[in-house]
Amino acid sequence: MDIALLKVLAALAPACMLFSGSAVMFFSGKTAPLFLQLFGAGCLMVVVLAHVFEVLHLFPWVHWGDEDSAGHYLDFGGAILGLTAFPAGYLLHALTTAGPWSQSK
Repeated sequence: MDIALLKVLAALAPACMLFSGSAVMFFSGKTAPLFLQLFGAGCLMVVVLAHVFEVLHLFPWVHWGDEDSAGHYLDFGGAILGLTAFPAGYLLHALTTAGPWSQSK
């Protein structure tokens, strides 16, 4: 087994957990911050899947590893959107959800 494939599979597990956790939270609450979090997790899944496709040489017409290719921009755009939207949604959800410190007796 190739070392690059092992690295991609190691990144796939936490990305899947992040996406599935965000999906469960969104479908139970359906708020804008949870949608933003789900969107960010989905973009991070796109990044990981782009690397899976690159390692397995799937869809070679996309030229996954080449600069100025569709695969490069899909990977880069997904990373930028995912690393922006997921933390923003997480922060907004944390700020709008009442914590134990805000409950009055």
